[in-house]
Amino acid sequence: MDESETKGLSRSVLVLAAHPNWRESRVNRRLLAAARDIERVQVQDLYASYADYDIDVASEQASAQGADLLVLLHPIQWYSMPALLKLWLDEVLTYGWAYGPGGHALQGKDLWLVATTGGPESSYHPQSYNRYFFDAFLPPYEQTAALCGMRFLPPLLLHGARRASEEAVADHVAVFVQRLRSYPQWPELKELEQCPACDVPATDRPQTRGSP
Repeated sequence: MDESETKGLSRSVLVLAAHPNWRESRVNRRLLAAARDIERVQVQDLYASYADYDIDVASEQASAQGADLLVLLHPIQWYSMPALLKLWLDEVLTYGWAYGPGGHALQGKDLWLVATTGGPESSYHPQSYNRYFFDAFLPPYEQTAALCGMRFLPPLLLHGARRASEEAVADHVAVFVQRLRSYPQWPELKELEQCPACDVPATDRPQTRGSP
């Protein structure tokens, strides 16, 4: 992208990177390093910042509210996200801030999943050991975005990351970098409607402390 193409691109990006063991990462570690070299991109390495799982909620909310695109960067573990990223969602996306009455902090933003799987794409099939197409595991991500009034963007996935060729990994990293640098100038975004936040009655989320 030349200078003329980057003019007017002022939207910021927050990459929430979560990997329990970066030393063993073949693909996500390269994506993390690439994101750190891109202007407008703030990278939060959750396992480096919160090894004790004690999340600074106020700081994380400020970072999320200041970004236009939130990127969830992680390996798929047990058909979901790593535990610390799930805890981030639990503690940061609070009622009255991210959703529900008065919870408008993230409305109008975009959420993008960038994930890797250990198994090949063919394993995500009704006739294979993962039993479902991969899309079957996306509703929790999609509904998290919808609840907060965010637009869920088409995920960037690399299946079979452990055995992917070096060329495939390099191509995947290149696409990731191009997407971050060009956001929000993605052709497909013109066809994606903004998602209005879900209406959550106050009676369904009482503001008293405690669990059901």
